[in-house]
Order: sequence, then structure tokens, then C-alpha cells
Amino acid sequence: MSLAQHSDTALRFRQQEENSRAYVIPFIEEAFALKPGMQVMEIGCGEGGVLEPFLARGCRAVGIDLEPGRIALAQQYLSSFVNNGQLRLIAQDIYAVDFLGEFTHAFDLILLKDAIEHIPQQEHLMGYLKQLLKPGGVIYLGFPPWYMPHGGHQQICRNKLLSVFPYIHLLPVSLYKSLLKIAGENAATVTELLEIKETGISIERFERIIKQHNYAVVRKRFYLINPIYRFKFGWKPRVQSSLIASLPFFRNFVTTCVYYLIRPEGRSAPADVAPSAPD
Repeated sequence: MSLAQHSDTALRFRQQEENSRAYVIPFIEEAFALKPGMQVMEIGCGEGGVLEPFLARGCRAVGIDLEPGRIALAQQYLSSFVNNGQLRLIAQDIYAVDFLGEFTHAFDLILLKDAIEHIPQQEHLMGYLKQLLKPGGVIYLGFPPWYMPHGGHQQICRNKLLSVFPYIHLLPVSLYKSLLKIAGENAATVTELLEIKETGISIERFERIIKQHNYAVVRKRFYLINPIYRFKFGWKPRVQSSLIASLPFFRNFVTTCVYYLIRPEGRSAPADVAPSAPD
């Protein structure tokens, strides 16, 4: 039984918009001041809900997604910003040569909200993003750790039991694939879930990658209850306890979402932005 927002794109847009305004922007602004005219890019922008509050604050933005259908919806939902030249939407691979040629050192802020866990070659991605940031620019990432109860995104399953059953994505590939097929999931869903199994990312792996590419963590926050659950289920968000958040590996199993704000080391923050220690 997939959730309503998996088929209702307008609902999904509203939920992402509200979550971005209530949680993503405040988290970023604890350490990085947003100003009108700043250049923002979102990778995996989907229908554009995350970008809307940034546009409402006067930022200029580029949204990029591989799915033309989702970009078409973003064009519809954010038409006023597209029409006034504040927003550009692109259905393209960010690795395309012409994309890098146009946007080298173009952005003050890059957003990846529930995106990195879908992207192959994450090590390459984090090195590549440096080429798109302006000096002093930062990257925000929010994602579910792979080992958390529904880190495999099995909530998209149509089978009611599988859609709510925790940790089944941790089964061996052959057993997981067989279970999905026996439960009657269609080929497209099986393919998507197996792809996520290949690209899902843990907290430890993410931190190794950013260390390898010489990023500094400006701020991070772990959630026991993901803020988006407020809009999906009416559940009150809860920050993970500092004790649990400090326990390597185990924390992945009981942390439903992490937020990071990172900056390439050696690139100073703008003079009017005070540095902030991680939570």
C-alpha cells in the first residue's frame, strides 16, 4: 500500500514545500544566511516543492532532475518563478559536459534532499560538486540512513504488509527480490527498490566520502523521527539523542533522517556569516 503522496503529485509538492520552509531552511540558516539573489541549485528537484521557499525568499534557482515528467510538473507548480526568470528547470544529467561548462562555480548553495541515496558513484558526485560551488558556498544534504527501518523505501510497495514492514531491505539481494515478486510487486517497483539497495548510504560511509574529498561539516542533525513525517503522518519530529547519535553503526538503525551542511575545506565563509559548530 503506497502512501497517498506517491501518486498525488500536488500533495507531495505541498508536503515538500512545508517541510522545506519549516525545517530545511531554518537548519541551513543556523550557519549560513540566505539572501535575495543568492544562486541555489537542487539536484533531484522533482516537482520543486523544496525549492519553493527559497524562491519565495528571493533566491534565484536551478532545479535539475533526470525525469522529464517531474520537471514538467515543477514547471506547472512553480510557473510564476519560471515566468519571471527567477527559476530554471532542467531535465538532464548533471554530469553532462555542457552542464558543468555553464555552471562552474555558479552556486552559493546546493541542495540534495532525499537524493544522494538514489545516486550511483557518490564518491564521484561529492568531488564533482566542488566545481559547481562559488567560494564560500555550502551544500545541504538530507537523507535516510540505509539501515533505518524503511531505508530501502519499501513504503512504495503496493503490498500492505511489505509497505510497513521494517528492515526487509537488508535481506540478501536474491531473497529480497524473490520476496518482492512473491508479494506481487510490479517489475518497475522491484527494479527501483533494487537500485536503491545498490545506492543506499550509511552515516559512516557518507562521512568517509566527505572526509576523503576534504569537506568540513558546518552543522549536522540526526532525527529519531524525520521532520517530513509531520506532514505525511502527523507525527511530531524528534531529534535523535546525542548518545545514540554518537554510536557508530548502531545509530543508522534507529535514525530515520540526517541533515548535513558541509563546505569544502579551505574555502572561507562569507564575512557576515558566523561559523557554527555541529549539533
